[in-house]
Amino acid sequence: MMSDAPTDRGADADADADAASGTGDPVEGDVDAERSGGADARSGESAELLAGLADSMEGFARLVSAVFVTVFALVVASAITGPVSSLAVSAGLVDGGTNAWQVLRTVVQFGGFLLAVLGYLAFTAEWDLVRLDRLSAREGGIVVAAALGLLTLQYGALFALAEIGVATGQNQAVVPPGDPATYYLAMIVVSILVVGPVEELLFRGVVQGGLRRAFDAAPAILLASLIFGVVHLPAIEGAFVERVAYVGVVVLLGCLLGYLYERTDNVLIPGLAHGTYNAVIYAVLWAGV
Repeated sequence: MMSDAPTDRGADADADADAASGTGDPVEGDVDAERSGGADARSGESAELLAGLADSMEGFARLVSAVFVTVFALVVASAITGPVSSLAVSAGLVDGGTNAWQVLRTVVQFGGFLLAVLGYLAFTAEWDLVRLDRLSAREGGIVVAAALGLLTLQYGALFALAEIGVATGQNQAVVPPGDPATYYLAMIVVSILVVGPVEELLFRGVVQGGLRRAFDAAPAILLASLIFGVVHLPAIEGAFVERVAYVGVVVLLGCLLGYLYERTDNVLIPGLAHGTYNAVIYAVLWAGV
């Protein structure tokens, strides 16, 4: 009996030490762990909320920038097209209302787009938005295939619209002010060298490129294509439904061009595909004269 007494006193002392240190109270430890876990969860939720808010703000800023550069390009083009064409008429270089006058206005207009794009890139120092490289033989084949794809998509969309009794408006760019044959031949060249490359530099290079900094590929392509389609609206004649239908077709074409840019990483490819597509349309019109 005497030998057991010291053992009991030692056990009691150990229990007292555990109670004092907290290691002997599992319930209190669990409460502390739950409190710590809850704090960590709330901290994580706050971080996710702030990150989501930051992403939303960046997306909104990029969308505003995309609209701004588009409007800026339209303003610059409008500001120089009228004066330059009037100066050319005054200098006797072209006669007003002729094919040469209209072609000149087209070239100057897209020259204004180019100036606006270069000015925007210089001001923002975001030259890397535009990804440009020389074409390989394989990429030349992609240009031709893409142009055929654009034509197929257009005529397929027009056929589908016709099946439900909806026609599209007419783009005034295909209405010649003078002899149709001469105008269409000139626009074949202008489409490949000027219209297609410059439009794609603006809408795919700068607009889609900027949106791509804040959005995944699909929404960036769609938003850029919507802006691309709306820009064409003032040039379309027809009833409201016909004009909207035309814009819808343009948006589809823009999505294909945007996908092409996303996959090839070279704005020259959609630029030449777009120009070739336009050129084929003018060639068809020329052949029908």
